[in-house]
Amino acid sequence: YDGVSYGERAEDAADLVEMMTKTRSQYLGEEVKRRIMIGNYALSAGYYDAYYLKALKVRRLVKEDYDKAFKEVDVIICPAAPSVAYKIGEKIDNPLEMYLQDACTVPLNLAGLPGISVPCGYNKDKMPIGMQIIGKALDEETLIRVAYTYEQSQSYHQDRAQLGGK
Repeated sequence: YDGVSYGERAEDAADLVEMMTKTRSQYLGEEVKRRIMIGNYALSAGYYDAYYLKALKVRRLVKEDYDKAFKEVDVIICPAAPSVAYKIGEKIDNPLEMYLQDACTVPLNLAGLPGISVPCGYNKDKMPIGMQIIGKALDEETLIRVAYTYEQSQSYHQDRAQLGGK
């Protein structure tokens, strides 16, 4: 995200570097900034071998596991998150809780696989539950067909979210 090609852009900058700096400061949320900083730290001198190279090895293992699974099935259905949605702003001051919400989506991103999340119900407090459908690499057609077929068999996608719960 450079503030040039996509999204909002700061207009009152003297040059490109200032424009990108102001854009990122003004339009990126705290969670995004936090993740960028962690990524930069992990790639900085002295940490490249410790983190990045190990992460590449883990990525390869994750991809191999998915490749094995897709020899048996066309899609994988699993939760979109480890818990139901929480109220807007409820976890904003808890970075660890925010990171944990990615636990179900990070593996397919590491493996370079397409995924889609569709609504599939509610908990007792009427907070939405998401179902993730993961497809084979370059097989978005099957993924979208499965998601569409599921949505047509249910009515969850027609409901308006109760943003505060209950």
